[in-house]
Amino acid sequence: MTRPELPAKSASRPWLAREIGATLALSGPIVLTNIAVNFMTTTDVMMLGWLSPKALAAGALGYNIYMPLFLFCIGVIGAVAPVAASLVGADPRDASGLRRACHQALLSAFVLAAPAWAILWNAEAILLAIGEPPDLAAQAGLYMHGLQWALAPALLYFATRSVFAALGRTAPTLIAGLIAVVFNAGANYALIFGHFGAPAWGVFGSGVATSLSQSVMLLMLVVYSLVDPHLRRYRLFVSLWRPDWPAFAKLWRLGLPIGATIAAEISIFAAAGLAMGLIGPVSLEAHAIVLQIASTAFMVPLGLGQAASVRVGHAFGARDATAVARAGWIAFFVTMAYVALSASTMLAAPRLLIAPFLASEAPEKAEIVALALSFLRVAALFQMFDGAQAALANMLRGVHDSRWPMTMALIGYWAIGAPIGVALAFFTPLRGLGLWIGLACGLAAVALQLLWRWRGRERRGFF
Repeated sequence: MTRPELPAKSASRPWLAREIGATLALSGPIVLTNIAVNFMTTTDVMMLGWLSPKALAAGALGYNIYMPLFLFCIGVIGAVAPVAASLVGADPRDASGLRRACHQALLSAFVLAAPAWAILWNAEAILLAIGEPPDLAAQAGLYMHGLQWALAPALLYFATRSVFAALGRTAPTLIAGLIAVVFNAGANYALIFGHFGAPAWGVFGSGVATSLSQSVMLLMLVVYSLVDPHLRRYRLFVSLWRPDWPAFAKLWRLGLPIGATIAAEISIFAAAGLAMGLIGPVSLEAHAIVLQIASTAFMVPLGLGQAASVRVGHAFGARDATAVARAGWIAFFVTMAYVALSASTMLAAPRLLIAPFLASEAPEKAEIVALALSFLRVAALFQMFDGAQAALANMLRGVHDSRWPMTMALIGYWAIGAPIGVALAFFTPLRGLGLWIGLACGLAAVALQLLWRWRGRERRGFF
């Protein structure tokens, strides 16, 4: 078995071209997989919008409870990516070590899912307690009763794809994601509206469709791990998943701060969604649309960051400080080039981006469209900061640095971004636009702190 790299014939190429090629080759399928998985959420939002504005608002409220929990869990589970990458970088022949690391992530998925299910089952009560309208809270709770069962298969899928990425096997995860997108669209269409002989379950049907789709993705990776000759030797799903307490503790020491960092970021967006609900349903619907556009655009920086974590992790495991720095900086600058392009698109063609979610020329939608356009202008600005912090956070995870980035995220999002957003939203006429300005300020603060941290680690040689 060879270390995941470019073909040998590229070894004579200059390091810059070689590193860019390796980063793009690894990140390409990861980015497309992220887009495919995110498009499942986009499909849910679109079809709930077709059902009714109230269904869309209810889905947005429910998702604002689901996502912080889900992404916290993803952070813990996702620590297996830099752990596995460093194992591959240190010794590509260490199959047993990689298998143990994978099994701890798979076991952790169930440890995390159980309490999350209990919380999500009570989504309606949580929304009522924070003052959301009872009819929207009831619909959001119904949606969550279908969606919450997606959590465990989604975590198991993410753990598996992280190990696949460390081994350079990203194509199967892309294929699984693309198939799941088609399946999810059909299942949503059937279970929301009652087509093809299925029951018309409305918002509940959308949640069930996503749960089924996540299970399909997981099943495909399990099957692939059993038939691919390269992966079969690792026995990822054949061997018993026994706890290995030192490996389990290593995963959680790295993963808990990552989970807290991601939760700090996503919870600030979720809190903004809940605050939008307090401002009014029109603001909430506009916010849901623009957030979905921004989230879809973010899938590319996220994928580049995940690739950076693996590339940096390989070099970190091999104890090569020069390769660590090169892998990190190349991923950072490629990410910044992309976010400049995506931000320009948001500014140049905002109505084109909004059109799939609602009829922008319809008179009754005029207020929603106007708000969405104003939010999208701010979203274009924070694309730059969001892409930067995503790349830098993953670069640091590649060198197993997660505790200080967690502190920096908490300061940036909650000590800087949140107060600014609340002050502008509820004490000035800006209202919802003020919340988006606060989000942008928080992202900028986090990005600058993480850049300072990475430069400090680079000056000290990373080890």
